[in-house]
Amino acid sequence: MSIFTKALLIPLFLLIFSIQNLNAQTFYGQVTDVKEVPLPDATVVWTGTTIGARTDENGEFALPYPRDTTEKPLRLSAIFGGARDTFQIDDLSSYWTLAMSAMVTLQEVTVQDQVTGAYISVLQPVKTEIINRAELRKAACCDLAGCFETQSTVQPTTTNILTNAKELRILGLSGVYNQVLVDGLPTIQGLTYTYGTGTIPGSMLENIWVVKGANSVLQGYEGMVGQITVFPREGGIAEPVTADVLVNSFGEKHLNAAFAAKKTKWTNYLALHTSQPGGKWDRDDDTFLDLPRLTRYSAYNKWRYRKENENGLSAFIGARYVHEKRIGGQENFNPKTDEGTTNAYGQTVRFQQPELFSKTGWRFDANNKISLLTSFVAQDQNSWFGLTQYDAKQRHAYANLQYELFWGKNKTQELKTGISFRHFILQESIGFATADTLGRSFAGDYRREENIPGVFAENTFHFQDDRWILVAGVRADHHNTFGWYATPRTMLRFNPNPNLDLRGSIGTGWRTVNLFPENIALLVGSRDIVFAETLRPERAWNAGINATRRFKIDKMSMTATADLYHTRFQNQFFPDYDSDPNQAIIANFTGVSRSNGLQLEFSAAWNRRLELRTAYNFLDVYRQQNGEKVLLPFNPRHKVLGVATFRTPGERWQFDANLHWYGKQRLPDTRLNPENLRRPDYSKAYSWRGCKSVVRCAALICSPVVKTCLIFGSSARF
Repeated sequence: MSIFTKALLIPLFLLIFSIQNLNAQTFYGQVTDVKEVPLPDATVVWTGTTIGARTDENGEFALPYPRDTTEKPLRLSAIFGGARDTFQIDDLSSYWTLAMSAMVTLQEVTVQDQVTGAYISVLQPVKTEIINRAELRKAACCDLAGCFETQSTVQPTTTNILTNAKELRILGLSGVYNQVLVDGLPTIQGLTYTYGTGTIPGSMLENIWVVKGANSVLQGYEGMVGQITVFPREGGIAEPVTADVLVNSFGEKHLNAAFAAKKTKWTNYLALHTSQPGGKWDRDDDTFLDLPRLTRYSAYNKWRYRKENENGLSAFIGARYVHEKRIGGQENFNPKTDEGTTNAYGQTVRFQQPELFSKTGWRFDANNKISLLTSFVAQDQNSWFGLTQYDAKQRHAYANLQYELFWGKNKTQELKTGISFRHFILQESIGFATADTLGRSFAGDYRREENIPGVFAENTFHFQDDRWILVAGVRADHHNTFGWYATPRTMLRFNPNPNLDLRGSIGTGWRTVNLFPENIALLVGSRDIVFAETLRPERAWNAGINATRRFKIDKMSMTATADLYHTRFQNQFFPDYDSDPNQAIIANFTGVSRSNGLQLEFSAAWNRRLELRTAYNFLDVYRQQNGEKVLLPFNPRHKVLGVATFRTPGERWQFDANLHWYGKQRLPDTRLNPENLRRPDYSKAYSWRGCKSVVRCAALICSPVVKTCLIFGSSARF
């Protein structure tokens, strides 16, 4: 029986047959202060019993159910630093955040930020790396891609240096193989993929969750090697008023302002952003700008009605609008007069992108809930890449209707099932200026329409007081052109002791190719494009194991992790740049294509004063061609990361430094070029390091105390 068949049968078997050993009775939550800062080492206990637990370094706890759960509401007491609060719990199946009184913050101000900025959740059955606002302050990032400067799992990679287009890679594979969700919705896809990670300001993010390998089937059939979920800030959690200005060494300016409000059952969060171009910089004297001139205006607004763990109706609805222009190329390039001419080489991209999104839910009781997620994203783009004109329009609508049920003994098993539908239209027009003499043949109009209904089911099983947690899921989707595809996935977590997590996962995934948005180099280069055959959906399965060990030495808290993942493609697409230096050949690849990834990471935090993190990644991404192992280009096999944070007493000053080292990368084969146009087979290893200092002060704005950060930083590459 093949591994693929086993991956398909395991979740189907577990979803069809119930598990008899259903003794897990665990209540999950987090304790925070009034400003929602996690409180470590707090005590939670069921009132009138001796059943209690302590929170971990992230303020999270796992507490056995009380012996009698029939009388509602139950009462849970939280104790921290001499303060005690009691909370009424009417829903044991939900994850609760217990916000203690303001006295806790005032009495224990020295420990309110003990949680580190990035950590691995101890409650999720799948290994989930959480990046919170403390970590985002270290990056002082301008956009989503910049939020991963201090992380080793996600590698932001530039796909077009002249317009600074970026993708987020996991396990050394293109960013198209991991799914990026915003509030659980797949809004970054197709045409929005090329610049989507740059349009989300880092200042409006509350958390980022990163999962490697196989993950939940609830959000779709993609995410073949990982999933990145972005959670924007919300009213009632964010400060009433925030503002920041970031200016880089090129003079590029990023201005952000946000306003949060809360009234009874409603909350609102409004974020405004603009990026303004800097000067024209050519520090390496190659006549090309080192950074494109970027102009962007965006607005994001989200309304929420009631919390999702309350009985009855809950909902959020929001909208976002982005208007952006990027100009790159030679320093003397003027888009008004030089587009489509040989006066000077340049690239210009202009697009507007409106979005609507919502989630509506109805909780019948503690054990039954139904919810509907919807989104609509449009983008109209006009662009020039040298003498190549590329105009495109995209419309993407998505809906997901989901039912959640807690079942079994004590209602501890969780089933999620539902239906989804995706409607996708991409219209592209490619033309060449009259001055073009390369004789390329791919000009014309391209249109692709997809309608994909799907059905899914996923169950979470608990064994032996949550020492074992198994997630088994499967979905089936029907593509209007390619027919039915099944996507099974299974994930397992085992806790031999409270400080050791062992996890494993296996599953499949598939996706359709958006040729030009996902391979912008095809439009930028001088190669002709040869369509050898019709592209079929890419398919792959992924398996991985990881271990996380937590331990303490005196006041030093440390975490060590080790991950090993293997990805195997049944069908893959990657433009063939090697067969002919003048062509990019478009074809399916059904031969041997593999990716092996190893990550080792160690972090330590001492007394809020000093935090250290170091990580090593090894990536082996290759194909078998003509009996030989061929490494895929633009992938460093070795990567090292080092991050350090130091805070002065009182935390008025914070200093951050990070170091990245990348090993050599294979480059496209140019041996058939004339000798003067040949390039090395491999790039040189390189490193870059950055440092930053942050000073904190308090300012009185509309009565509340708002923390303000002044950020000074620099980075250099060697």
